[in-house]
Amino acid sequence: MSDAASRAARFREAERDPVWFAALPARPCTALDGDVEADLAIVGGGFTGLWTALDARRRWPEARIVMLEAARCGQAASARNGGFCAPSISHGVGNALARWPDEAATLIRLGRENLDAMEADLERLGIDADFARPGKLTVAARPWQVAGLREMAGSYARFGIECRLLEGRALAERLDSPAYAAGLFEPNYALVHPGKLVAGLRDAALSQGVELFEETAVTALAREGERIRLTTPTGTMRAARVMLATNAAEPLLRGLRRAIVPIFDYTLVTAPLSEAQLARTGWTGGHGIADSGNQFHYSRKTADNRILWGGFDAVYHKGSRRDATLLNRPESYERLAANFDRVFPSLSDVRFEYAWGGIIDTSARTTFFAGTAHGGRVGYAMGFTGQGVSATRFGALTALDLLEGRETERTALRMIRRPVRFPPEPGRSLAIRLAQRDLAREDRTGRRSLFLRAMDRFGIGFDS
Repeated sequence: MSDAASRAARFREAERDPVWFAALPARPCTALDGDVEADLAIVGGGFTGLWTALDARRRWPEARIVMLEAARCGQAASARNGGFCAPSISHGVGNALARWPDEAATLIRLGRENLDAMEADLERLGIDADFARPGKLTVAARPWQVAGLREMAGSYARFGIECRLLEGRALAERLDSPAYAAGLFEPNYALVHPGKLVAGLRDAALSQGVELFEETAVTALAREGERIRLTTPTGTMRAARVMLATNAAEPLLRGLRRAIVPIFDYTLVTAPLSEAQLARTGWTGGHGIADSGNQFHYSRKTADNRILWGGFDAVYHKGSRRDATLLNRPESYERLAANFDRVFPSLSDVRFEYAWGGIIDTSARTTFFAGTAHGGRVGYAMGFTGQGVSATRFGALTALDLLEGRETERTALRMIRRPVRFPPEPGRSLAIRLAQRDLAREDRTGRRSLFLRAMDRFGIGFDS
């Protein structure tokens, strides 16, 4: 049997739904049936929509708040990710410094405050989502990546962010792998169980009188005098205000359809591992791990000692396809398994019991943006680009500020403005293919191409 065939055999029988799905509510709320009026309608029942519902209830205690979810809460991006909770709203310190140097200090502070506030919210609401701060280890394989970690450590020191650069024995105590030469450990980094987080936020919203209709897809949005009409296959919603929290789904507002592209990301999860197996990897702590390549892996352990291993492939399908069949991609699983064996050679015989894909709403600035439409009656927040578990909370609050017409520190950020739009097809596919080719080449050589430098100059990026 070839190596590829042997690896394929290890995930052939894997469950194709995420390991987190077991924590999602077993029964959906009923679908919309007929015509309903609301003060606020929220389209989308993932993290962004749920945080919106809870903060809207705090702002408007007597309002009728209704949420419409096309499938079941959490079954899209929210429960298909790795559960990394970054102390950042800007896709990291480096991205903030590169794109918004004048407001980087504010962005970094707000990101850290947002993570603290998220933890406080979970405690206040009584949500047990396995939230913890075991830290994150960013690892480097190539000399130029090690230099990048040193630069990152310098930036962290500038803003008072605790971190430790690790090499040799110090690195092996966090991760003992032949694949990496150095690491940067950041203690203030959280992990969460995405399924439990969705379920907890959903229960909290329902307990506070938010009405939820699941399996209710919104097919059209239009202004009707002073109200917004939302059309579904089973009824019509009319609301004074609407919040769009659809993220990677095709935006209902035509003007937003080229502001994001759907990028598919894939994940494997091992069978439960023994303490002896984990000890051979040196990974005995609870911290998460990510490598520092453009094509990067992220990894963490679950409560029952499985290793979640995702990333690397960031797949765009021409025409911004979002077909559910694309969530299962054996060639990506095989590549993930091969890279897993390279990083964890002592676990090369381990079976993978879960294998799934998810869609990421990638913006050209690799951060979320927020705004309003239809005379300020429709708000939106989207474009979280793979770091949305914590940033969706901040994005929801920002969009509600805008819907209220309030000027706040959040709404003053230049970061939240709508990014450069992706070109129409076929230029979109070509540009993404060129960017991915050159990013992979940079990982191999350490040299940044003219094309990527031109994108940097115009503040355009591509990430998963």
